[in-house]
Amino acid sequence: MQYGSLLKRYRQIRGLSQEELAERMHMPRSSISKIENNKMELKISDAIRWGQVTNTPPDTLLAILSGGNDTEILDIDRRAM
Repeated sequence: MQYGSLLKRYRQIRGLSQEELAERMHMPRSSISKIENNKMELKISDAIRWGQVTNTPPDTLLAILSGGNDTEILDIDRRAM
């Protein structure tokens, strides 16, 4: 699954660096990088935390992790806001 770039986009939209996100998620920055570069799977517990830390609505996060396309995800996100 190639969701890393979308997770990265949401992190950047929220104005967080990889280091800041890693600190808030209590994980190494290298893990954030690996997830965003699709080199490491995101566990469900970490996905929930990612959504909480980046203030990404659950519907949007689910669409990202289930492989939704960019347009579909942005549309879900707009409706959630």
